[in-house]
Formats: sequence, structure tokens, C-alpha cells
Amino acid sequence: MMNHFMVLVVLLSLMTCSTTYSEQESFVFPVTYVNISKDLVLQQLVVEWDVGKSAHEAELAMSFEIQVYQTDVATTVWTEFLNVTLDKSGKPLHWVWDSDFPLECMSHSVRIRSRAEISNIWSQWSLWKTVLEPPDTPHDFSCQTQDTRTVTCTWSPGGDTYLYGRHSPKYVLSDEFSQNPILCTVSCSEQCSCSWDIEQQKICNITLTVENPLGKKTAMDVFDVTHRIYPTAPFQLWEECTDTEITLYWKLQNIGIELFCQTEVLQPNGKVEVHNSSAGHLSYGSVTLRGLQPYTEYKARVHCGAAQDFWRWSEWSEAQTIRTKEAAPSGTLDIWREIKPGLGGRNVTLFWKQGPKFQANGKIISYEVTWTKVEDASEPESISLSSVCNSTRIFIDSHSYRISIMAKNNVNYSLPSVLIIPTGPEGDHSGSELEEERVNGTDDGIFFSWEPRHIYDSYIIDWCNVPALQPCDFQWKRFGANTSSALISSAAFVPGVRYNFHVYGSVANTATLLEKKTGYFKELPPLFDPVVENIELTFNAVTLYWDSYPTNESQPGFLRGYHVYISPLQEDCSLKGSKKHVLPDNSVLCKYSIDNPEEKRYTVKHLLSNTKYRLVVKAYTGGGENPIVNFRYIDTPFNLNILYLLLLLVIVPALAAAICLWKIKWVQECCCPVIPHPNKSRVLSFKEFNIGSEKVLKISDCIPDMLAVDSKAEAQKLHPQSPLSSTSTAEKTDGHSSSWIYAKENEERDFTPTPTPQTHTWFANFAYSSHLAVDSDSYQIPETLEASKPKLSVALYQPHYYDIFNEDAASTPRETCGRKASLKYISQTPVHCLGRRL
Repeated sequence: MMNHFMVLVVLLSLMTCSTTYSEQESFVFPVTYVNISKDLVLQQLVVEWDVGKSAHEAELAMSFEIQVYQTDVATTVWTEFLNVTLDKSGKPLHWVWDSDFPLECMSHSVRIRSRAEISNIWSQWSLWKTVLEPPDTPHDFSCQTQDTRTVTCTWSPGGDTYLYGRHSPKYVLSDEFSQNPILCTVSCSEQCSCSWDIEQQKICNITLTVENPLGKKTAMDVFDVTHRIYPTAPFQLWEECTDTEITLYWKLQNIGIELFCQTEVLQPNGKVEVHNSSAGHLSYGSVTLRGLQPYTEYKARVHCGAAQDFWRWSEWSEAQTIRTKEAAPSGTLDIWREIKPGLGGRNVTLFWKQGPKFQANGKIISYEVTWTKVEDASEPESISLSSVCNSTRIFIDSHSYRISIMAKNNVNYSLPSVLIIPTGPEGDHSGSELEEERVNGTDDGIFFSWEPRHIYDSYIIDWCNVPALQPCDFQWKRFGANTSSALISSAAFVPGVRYNFHVYGSVANTATLLEKKTGYFKELPPLFDPVVENIELTFNAVTLYWDSYPTNESQPGFLRGYHVYISPLQEDCSLKGSKKHVLPDNSVLCKYSIDNPEEKRYTVKHLLSNTKYRLVVKAYTGGGENPIVNFRYIDTPFNLNILYLLLLLVIVPALAAAICLWKIKWVQECCCPVIPHPNKSRVLSFKEFNIGSEKVLKISDCIPDMLAVDSKAEAQKLHPQSPLSSTSTAEKTDGHSSSWIYAKENEERDFTPTPTPQTHTWFANFAYSSHLAVDSDSYQIPETLEASKPKLSVALYQPHYYDIFNEDAASTPRETCGRKASLKYISQTPVHCLGRRL
């Protein structure tokens, strides 16, 4: 058990050590470079070094071990440890060491290694960096000759010895095989050189010695003079040429050995060709260049070297510019035309240019244009135009014509380029029902495609580089039969200009218009806003009307539609159905999009009444819209519907309540009138007397306004003991049982009614309801009352029915009850009583 525990501890320790070692390895930053300089006056070595960018960015605390080594004695004379915290500036580190020994006397070397303080691992040592002191050995020492008589030796001076003036290095050359000392003046800049005459000497053993007060170093070069030939550059070049060949000649310095030369030819397309030739032992050389283009410039230069024991090339000769002679133009011109209807015929503008298949082979002096009818053998017409021309206009009738154009130089004409203009009075584009297709621009040009037709052997696309000008810089481009798309590019294309393209198919030199294209290299926003001519306002909506907006070539882009922006003045907008649009000042507008460029009106809904709004209508293209600068301002009217609603909610209910109140009173008066209390009646203001606590009115004080006729049966019900009920039935007349008798209001109110024979009238007045006991003889007929006025005592009034002159008084109660009419009169109006006694 103990053994297992120990094994586990060891494994854990090993894992921990392995992990620590791996982590520490990631913090090892070796020294990337070391540089040393010295100060001889202060006897100091200045050391500069660095550990790389990653260590600086980590801002690590680093430890460095630096060793100084004296080369001549092979001894490490100094070791020092230096602690430094790096920063993100990435500047190299510096260390200065003061020497006890003069630095001029010995070379010193330095090496450095590094360690991050969070790691226990040192980096590898840098390579020893040595600063030299005894002078440095000359570098690249070599000697050569141009004419086998004069030798020139060259070398590099080596490292800086930091000794100047009279202590600076001295150079001496000597030849072991020569009895004469080498006398030369050494000149040094980036390279040192020395030249001297060797006369007939063929083998040289040259020693170069460099010496200063601290010591000297040497370099040697042993050579055969004939093996170190470095010829002088060829000179005085001249040529002989035809239209396709050039023979180039040059002179050489005759040094008695065979030379080999190279001619470098620069083609017009920038390509370089090299042609070799042998000059032999002559003092001149030549080379013939074949397969050249007529009337074309070439540049040539020559250098030479020894044919045997080649050492190095001479310097290049001066470049010679040579032009081949002219030849007849080759190939055909690229020609095209534009046809427009004219009076009695057609105006044909012809264009031509030197395409890739045409070679002028000389200086073009003129162009020859010829046209003739295809149907008959009429005499052709022709004109000759200057070489500066690239177009001309001719007039032809409606017949079919064959047109040819040739270029002419000083040698001959080119082959003719031919066009066939078919029969017809129309121009290129008139009468065509083809619709223009919109195409899109790219960073490189305008790209579009067309539907290929197998019957055509080529396709032609034409356009104007500057559509707004005349001439419009007419252009065209040809494509092969298997092509169905094109990228049209031109340095003249500018943003905001609409370019129109026509695609033609050509067969047997006859072209047919196939498709029309129109597009922009880059669309720009519209130049101006639509003009809003009319605005219709309601309390919650506004309808905008604007003029017809142009969609033609005057626009800097294809018009895609309109945007309507609106918002209240005092707050941001959040109308239903709109999108938010934030202005540069961070204010927010409601944005409505109209995708139809032909639309001329728009209605914005869901506005607030009695509110001020700002709005603007903007047109937009594929290039967007111009910035919003000017707004129009509107005030929505007050919402009258609210006023109407208030009227409905306040006035109508009030009126309805008033009508209902009036109706209630009317209904009450009609259906259940209020019966006043007798004590409150005006009739009690007349002469009266009291019986108990009640006021009693004399019946003679008032005369009723109306007499009501009722049946006797009703009277008997009310007063069965009335003496009137004994009236004889013999007085009935014509079956009448009742009649109306109206009192005369304007006569003297003595209650003297005109009796109607055979009729009984009952008086009723229900204005009072006092029940008083009266004499049984108080009910008498008016005649009796009139006759007995002086004898009657005062009779108390109580509502009664009086049966007067009723011939049917003897009828039985059953007969009386069978009658329909029963009128009662209620008098509540004040009347003037006569005050007569009954």
C-alpha cells in the first residue's frame, strides 16, 4: 500500500514538473540581434540588443547575461547580469562596458542570453558579435584588363577601424612577377580601385596590403591577363533596314582577341529580345533582325565579351532607335454607321477606326469612301478624306447600298471594309417596337447581355460617350458569334449620365437591330424635388398632389418612386403604417414609400386635428435621394365631429329632457289632472258663509259656463228622492232623450236658461267636493226657482245633477242607463256672481 502511495506521489510530481516546464518554456525570449560600437576616447564598448516584439508587448521583467570576449587572447574578460523591465515602446536595450585595456590594440566580441523572471529557463546564447581593431582584410579583391596592357584592380575597404587622419589605413599593391613597383593612385569611396600599365606581361601575382598604426592585412590575386578581358563598350552604331528587317552595325576597340556580342531589342509592346553574334578579330560587329513590323520603332543596344575564356560583359553601348520602312496597310478598318431618315432618303454617318486586325504599316495619308447601289450597276460615288478624319456623312436614297472604306499610305491602299445598307426609308431606330431594357453599372463599366441568334456571324454594340453633346463621341464594339454578353467600359463614362446602347446582329455585312439597352455607370439622386401643387386637408388626413415628374435622360438615375416625409413640429412622428427616418439632427420623421414613379398623389392618414405638421415629397432613384432641406408646413383643421358629438351628448339630451318633462306634464294634465282643494279655489273669494269649518258658496252666486246633459238614470242614482223624477213620461217628444243647453256668457248671469221642451238637463260641477246636508226641497226646476225667489232661503251648493225638461223623466232607471251620452262640465274659472238671493 505504501509503495502505491509513493508511486502516485512521484507521478504527480512528474506531471507537475512537466506542466511547469511547459509553461516556463512559453516565456523564453531569445536575443534577436546584437550590435557593438566603440568609443576609443573613453575606451567604452556600446552594446545594443533586443528580444522581439512579443516580449515588449507582454511588458515582462527580464534578466540578461552579457559576456565580453577578447579575440586575440581567446579569453572571456567580463560577465555581467542585468535586470530590465520591458515596455511597449519596443526600443532596443543598451549596455556600456568600460575596458581597462586600450580598445585599439585588440578585437572584442560580445554575446548575450535572456531569461524572463517568471521563468527558470535561459535562452540560447546569441552568436558572438565582434568589433574589429589589427585593420580589416580587404573584401572582393580582383583585377582585370580592357586592352591586355592596362590592369585595374578593385576591392572593398572592409569594416571601419575608427582610425582617421594620419592614422587611417594605407593601401599598397605589389606584383611578385614584375621587376617594377606598381605605381598607382588609390581612390576609395564605396569601392577602391587602382590602375597601372603592365606592358607585355601576361601573368600577374598582385598583393594588396592595408596598414594602419595597429597592424596590417593583405589580399592576393593571381591571374592570366588574357583570362581577365573586360572589353570596352561598342560605339558608333548605325543600321540598314527594310519594312521587316534591320541590320545593325557597331565599332569595337581591336584588342587582338575574338569577341562575342549580344544585341538587346526592345519591341513596341515592351517585350525584350536578345540576338547573339560573333565579331571575330575585326574592329566592328553586326547583327540582322528579321520578322519586324513595317513602319515600327525599335530600340537596340549591344555589349560584348571574350569569345574564349569569358570573364565578363562590357558595358552596354548607347541605345539606338530604329524605324522600319513602310508597307501597304494590312488588314481592314473597323467601320460602322448611323442611319437617320432624311428628306427623300437617308442620312448615313460613317465611322471608322484602326482595330486590332488592322496594321497601317506606314503613315496614313487619306481614307477613301465609296458607295454604290446594290440592285443596279450604276457608277459608284467616292470621296477622299484627310488622315485626321474618322467619320463622314453621305446621303443615299431608299435603295440598298454597298459602302466600302480603305486606308491609304505612301505605299498603297488597304483592303476595303464593306457595309450593306438595306432598302428602306427609315433610320436605324425609327419604327422599331423594341422596348428598352434597363441595365446596371459596375465599378468597371456597364454590363448587359443579349439573346444570341445562330444566324449572325458577329454582334455590334454602339453608344455615345457624351450623349448630351453633338457630336456625341459615337462608339461601337464588335463581338464574335459565340458571345452573348459584354462589359462596356470607357474613360468617358461619368456618374449620373444615362447611356443608350443598341445591339445589332450582322451577317454578310448587313446589320439588324436586335435589342435596346439603357443604363447608368452609376446612378445619382434626383436633381430636384417634385413640386407639390395642391394640398387637401381634413382634420385627420392630408392629400398631396404634385406635377408630372420627368423620368427621361435628364434624370441622373432611373426614377423608382417617391418618399413622403411628415412629422408634427413639436414631437417625433409615429404614424400608423409609416417607417421611422432619422435626420442628421436626430429628429425623427414618418416615411411613406411610393414605388410607382407614375403616381402623382398620396394621402397620409391618422393625423391629429388642430396640429401643425411639416412635410416634404422626395423623388428617389437607384442612387437614392438628395438631402432633405426645405419643408412645407400645414395646420390640420379642428375636428367638427367632436363639436357635433358634444352637441349630441349635451344639447340633445337636454332638449329631450325638456320635451319629456313637458310631455309628462301634458300627459298628467290629460290623464290625471290635479284636483285643487276647495279652500284654494278662487270661487271662495265670493260672498260666503261657514258651516262648521268649511266655506259654503251660494248656488246663486255663480252661473256655470256650460250645461251638460245626462240621463235621468244617472240623476236618480245620485238623487233618487228628487221631485224631478216624477216628471210625466207623456212629455217625451220624437224619442229624444237629451240635449245640450249652453249658457249665454254675455247676458246677465241670472241663470235664466231657455227651456227646451221635452228635455231634462243635469248640471254638474265637480270643482268642489264638500258633502253638506241640505233641504230636500232645494232641488227644483228653474221655473219654480224663478217663481219662488222671494220665498226660498239660501241654498248651499253641492255638486248635483239637475233633470230639466226631460220628457223621458218617467223612464225607468234601466232605460236611462242605456243611453250613451253623459257630459259633465267642471268650471274652475272665476265668474262674476250677481249676488242675488235665491
